[in-house]
Amino acid sequence: MKYAWIHAQRHSHPIAELCRVLNVSLSGYQAHRRGGSPTRQRPGDGPALTLIRTIHAESRQAYGARRVYQELRSRGHSIGQRRVERLMREHGLRGRHKRRYKATTNSAHDHPIADNRLARQFTPSAPNQVWTADITYLWTDEGWLYLAVVLDLFNREVIGWSIQPRMTTDLVLNALTMATFRRKPTAGVMFHSDRGSQYASQTFRQRLAQAGMIQSMSRKGNCWDNALTESFFNSLKNERVHGSRYATRDAAKADVFQYIAVFYNRRRRHSALGYRSPTQFMQDWLAEQDAQQLAA
Repeated sequence: MKYAWIHAQRHSHPIAELCRVLNVSLSGYQAHRRGGSPTRQRPGDGPALTLIRTIHAESRQAYGARRVYQELRSRGHSIGQRRVERLMREHGLRGRHKRRYKATTNSAHDHPIADNRLARQFTPSAPNQVWTADITYLWTDEGWLYLAVVLDLFNREVIGWSIQPRMTTDLVLNALTMATFRRKPTAGVMFHSDRGSQYASQTFRQRLAQAGMIQSMSRKGNCWDNALTESFFNSLKNERVHGSRYATRDAAKADVFQYIAVFYNRRRRHSALGYRSPTQFMQDWLAEQDAQQLAA
């Protein structure tokens, strides 16, 4: 049906663009028009393709060839990455494409601005050393929703989040409260964010001081200073939100919860973590610490 629709629209839009929008390969479309397949099937391609399609579907089309390959290996399947890449290419399977989204930062305020103490040092050596935070937006048929998150840079886990219809200080306070309740950190955590009025407010700064946290803020207009939190938002938007329509705010909240708590933290393979999920990376680190203590 996709190929038939592309063929019907071929005079209105470039065929390559239509294939991209429908997430199918150009070679697949061309082969369909010829009445054949893009390439001759090789021995074992059928079962391998079934596994690839299963993993691709389980990730809701979030995974590209590299993550599908890593997932296959973790499940004990012997298959080469090039073969995965070929089968996905030939059958129009790909991870969702990255898109840019506008910023939500309002730095036109009179609140104090903290120094950029993080200075792009994105690889802490242990949990609860550096937390980062930011806000993004989601559209629903009932209106806007705003999502605030807190990440632990050590394992890239989303440890706190809050979703509300208004972008207020309470939004970021609730995300911080969840993070501190779940992690119960000792004093000294560096908390990095942009210069938004919510993070610079007196109420939020007092909450950080009460928790013994050190505040850090990005330089003006420099999104790279908080790049890893921006990266999470890109993953959320590209892998889940883009292409979805939320009839209600509750539907959007439920989907975001499923993405963060079920998929991203527990299952999504992160290239910077050796293709382990944030949860698995933390479990491996804790096991390593226990082994070192026993050996000491």
